[in-house]
Amino acid sequence: MVTTTPQEPVYVIGAGPGGLAVAATLRARGVRAVVLEKSGSVGTSWRGHYDRLRLHTTRRLSALPGLRIPRAYGRWVARADVVRYLEAYAEKHELDVVTGVEVHRIERAQDGTGGWVLHATGGRRLTGRAVVVATGFNHTPRLPDWPGLDTYEGDLVHAREYRNPEAYAGRDVLVVGVGNTGAEIAADLAEGGAARVRIAVRTVPHIVRRTTAGWPAQRTGVLIRRLPPALVDLLGTGMNRLAVPDLAAHGLPRPDTGLATRARAGAIPVQDVGLIDAVRTGKVEVVAAVEALEGREVVLADGTRIAPDAVIAATGYRRALEPLVGHLDVLDTHGRPRVSGPRCPRQAPGLYFTGFVNPISGMLRELSRDAHRISRRIARTTPARERKRG
Repeated sequence: MVTTTPQEPVYVIGAGPGGLAVAATLRARGVRAVVLEKSGSVGTSWRGHYDRLRLHTTRRLSALPGLRIPRAYGRWVARADVVRYLEAYAEKHELDVVTGVEVHRIERAQDGTGGWVLHATGGRRLTGRAVVVATGFNHTPRLPDWPGLDTYEGDLVHAREYRNPEAYAGRDVLVVGVGNTGAEIAADLAEGGAARVRIAVRTVPHIVRRTTAGWPAQRTGVLIRRLPPALVDLLGTGMNRLAVPDLAAHGLPRPDTGLATRARAGAIPVQDVGLIDAVRTGKVEVVAAVEALEGREVVLADGTRIAPDAVIAATGYRRALEPLVGHLDVLDTHGRPRVSGPRCPRQAPGLYFTGFVNPISGMLRELSRDAHRISRRIARTTPARERKRG
């Protein structure tokens, strides 16, 4: 029989920024936390991103609790430096990170103690009194259910597999999706020697300058986050017209929905790191959304058929939480946690989620804030004698 004892830890699932931040703040409060990571190292998703990637949030507003990001990394921290920072973070806080352990399912303990049972790699059954799920916003690559996908004869990869433009030099490339990832990959290809770059757009995005007169877009996101959406929509429209040129003649008209309205639906603005100039100069061509794949051809929403040498699908990710917690009735119809941060689902006290939203104020900033709130909530339910042992 599984039992819960005072020595059992809080389990944190995922050794990305969110999981490490929660573990560090718990440890600072004297609560024992064990981080379970299915891969062999911390920050796995960051290790797999494309080479060009930098944080779209400033160094000062991206640090996790208890450790500043080194000034030498610059204002916009590179992907490789983010990995180094996460490694240093786990070491500085002496976090208990167990790698190579994947949690498949979480269940409520049946012994009346209120604890949790984690079913993990190798038949392990781990027990703890609280669980923090931090498996990441970008967990499982998602491809749309395009007609003809299974029989497509062309070169098609998800954006997760893209590293740099070297493999695409001299080739005709179609990037599908104009979120931050698609926009940056398209610009990277245009600058890196691709013969032709097209980007397929279904919904026109809000595009913002990363900085305006030295002022980062993230700080604006922090300031406006709590304002009424209608006011933010109005302000966003004005700022867009002042800072971003009209690209309608190039296939990117101004969006017809407000910035806050779009953000509440889960679509954050695209920070410009080269797309505006690439579109304006014709180095990146905007085309209609992809509707189907036929043989080696791509069928677009306007009826056009094209046959690019390669297709890179920057079509997002799934949270993939259903196998883990879907049976607990804690997810919404989109597979996202109904509540997150310091709030637990009513029917699942002691179960927390962090990192499953993408706010305009910056994900790392919000992960840090969540970590403090979650650890404070858990510490309140931890006996003092246990905190001293932790």
